[in-house]
Amino acid sequence: MDIGIALPTMCRGYDRAATVEWSRLADEGPVSSISCGERMTYHNPEMWTTMAAAAAVTERVRIFANLSVLPAHPVPLVAKQAATIDVLSEGRFTLGVGVGGRGGDYRSLGADSERRHERLDRAVAELRSLWAGEPPFDGADPVGPPCVQPGGPPVLAGALGPKSLARAAQWADGVVSFSVGGVPGEIAWSAEAARRAWTDADRTTPRLVSGCFYTLGIPDAEPILHSFTAEYLDFLGSGNATAAAAAMKTYDTDALHRTLDAAEAAGLDEFILVPGSADRAVLDATLDLIAAR
Repeated sequence: MDIGIALPTMCRGYDRAATVEWSRLADEGPVSSISCGERMTYHNPEMWTTMAAAAAVTERVRIFANLSVLPAHPVPLVAKQAATIDVLSEGRFTLGVGVGGRGGDYRSLGADSERRHERLDRAVAELRSLWAGEPPFDGADPVGPPCVQPGGPPVLAGALGPKSLARAAQWADGVVSFSVGGVPGEIAWSAEAARRAWTDADRTTPRLVSGCFYTLGIPDAEPILHSFTAEYLDFLGSGNATAAAAAMKTYDTDALHRTLDAAEAAGLDEFILVPGSADRAVLDATLDLIAAR
């Protein structure tokens, strides 16, 4: 099983130095991918710009947008952004797409969140058409640049429930799920649900990716992880966010090994560790943990 690292873009204190340092050291180490996600009404940097910077300073690791809330954006713009990063990375780019879970992100973009699952289906078909060189309308030039990867980057679906997985099985190359606390049972359940959806759609086994929040290698790793998680999940309501944060256990090496062991046992292709601190010590400890497996 591959192990990726998310850039700590959702952490307070993330800056240019962290972008360069985390990207380059991950590229040198035993890491399969670097990634970041999209939120609008939050303190994080913009996802596409960050991914472009990471692509430009790396040579080996895959660059993973995890993930774009595709129905909130004009599809030709996302097609162009993804193709650009595919070129900048020389074919190392993977695109995750989903409908998102925060209404404020849609509202801040002036986008409608109605029928977003159906719109996601259509948007992915449009992405692939644009990457194939089809113009966005009659008489228009194609949306470039041409992708390095034939047919465009792999597309993973941020899907969890039976209905969304059934839809994803019609168009996605795989599934990216998430277990906030790295809970073995959640990881195994998500993987099996995705496989079942692909089987029902008469498709071969999907690429399976998951991840969790964690901290490692720093003083006060537990309260820092709890604080990060509570802030990130505050859109669910402060009570729910605090309760979820209090249950977090992934703040030491033993707990992370248990989570990674469970992900491997569930047959995942990749597991992504999402840090709750931008401290360089977290990165160093993470690289040591991955190298030791």
